[in-house]
Amino acid sequence: MKTPWWFLKKTPLAIILVPVSWVYYGITRIVYNIRELRVYKSRRPIICIGNILAGGVGKTPIVRNIASFLDAPIIMRGYKSNMKTSGVGDEALMLSRYGLQVHTGSRLCNVMLLNRQNGARGPIVMDDGLQNPRIHKDISILVFDDSIGYGNGLLLPAGPLREPISAAVGADAIIVIRSQNPRSDFILPDNIPVFYARRQTVSPYGSSRRVFAFAGIGYPKKFFNALGRNVVKTKSFADHYQYTDDDIENLRTQANSIGAKLLTTEKDWVRLPENVREEIKYAKLVVNIEDRFFVWLREKLYGRIKK
Repeated sequence: MKTPWWFLKKTPLAIILVPVSWVYYGITRIVYNIRELRVYKSRRPIICIGNILAGGVGKTPIVRNIASFLDAPIIMRGYKSNMKTSGVGDEALMLSRYGLQVHTGSRLCNVMLLNRQNGARGPIVMDDGLQNPRIHKDISILVFDDSIGYGNGLLLPAGPLREPISAAVGADAIIVIRSQNPRSDFILPDNIPVFYARRQTVSPYGSSRRVFAFAGIGYPKKFFNALGRNVVKTKSFADHYQYTDDDIENLRTQANSIGAKLLTTEKDWVRLPENVREEIKYAKLVVNIEDRFFVWLREKLYGRIKK
């Protein structure tokens, strides 16, 4: 589904949904506490990279950077897996295209399997899963986008938060992806290490080429705004949208009518029918985390920094 429009502001509809969010959160906590009774402790360190918002903060490139730095396997659910994404999901397929070892499905089963590998002792990177109590996390890292912050600050479905803002204090570290328009109400805990990352959207087209941009991600406006002034038309789809041949034909017709090239995100591109991937290009998202984070991570893994 598309990200609800009220997630970023406290609209009357968001306020009306607050009682529902209390009930929903109460149920999730009961389920969490029950599942927490059986926690699996991995022999290999588990580094969990997640968020307290329901998607859209740009976590996948952070996972890619950390897994690449550590040469570590990644475990993840493989959300919305289908034949177009080789049965593993768009995020998993995108990560695997960078030569990373990605395991989808049950995180617990995959951790157990990775623990049985002969001679393997290095860390395992868990993409998302901070709200999954079945696996003990040795290091928990929260990711935020400062243009989104905490959204409207309300819990699902009144807002984008999976957990209250106070849950951020349980993390070992926070990575904030910086933007040109940070939210003034985004205030971080002062007792947790905070590191910053910069993102750059690299278009395959020059500034003179007219572009029709489309995306099915959590917050597509971030992508459209990053492309610059040569974007003459945009089209938003639901997050993890599965494109059909009819969708592509409609997009192609609209692009031709205005003399523009179709352009999308890499996450959307892997969900396109294979026969159009040569025709439709994607803009690469490059995220660079500051160097001191990797110094902290190494020290944390070797036990020289205690939580």
